[in-house]
Amino acid sequence: MTDQQQVPVPCEACRDIDQADGIEDGVLFASVVKSIPHENRIMRDIKGVQDRLADGITTFAGSMQFVYLHSMWFVVWIAINLGLLGTSLAFDKFPFGLLTMIVSLEAIFLSTFVMISQNRQAARADIRAKLDFETNLRSEIWSIHIGHALKVDVKHVENVVQKAIQASRRELGEDSSTA
Repeated sequence: MTDQQQVPVPCEACRDIDQADGIEDGVLFASVVKSIPHENRIMRDIKGVQDRLADGITTFAGSMQFVYLHSMWFVVWIAINLGLLGTSLAFDKFPFGLLTMIVSLEAIFLSTFVMISQNRQAARADIRAKLDFETNLRSEIWSIHIGHALKVDVKHVENVVQKAIQASRRELGEDSSTA
């Protein structure tokens, strides 16, 4: 059975959601989900080749493979330069000044890549906070409309909510006067 052949839903509220995409086909939420921006989609759209490269390097630098590779590299470097594989192969005598310089440069670049990735994670957190706010605002507006339609005492509900918030803050040891 394809989406176009599905039976319309009997619930009036669900029918409104179903018709939101212009087709009453029994598929709920598809148009609603498509209309809500998703943080992964936003990040993918703004992420360039350089960002993906920085993320790849940061991911590799934070792995055990990176540690193993560097451990092997240091062992081989030190073995060669201590003359353990023949004195004619030594090119960086103790205290290994060239190795120190290379490792220092690598640390500078790796820290830069980590900062680039952290900046993008902060941007992602900002996007997530914005989307959370929009979702919370949408939910609040809908809740108020539903409450009015059901003739719920809004002041009573808000009073209960405030008491619950204060109690949870006390439970968590937070000062309720600062929020």
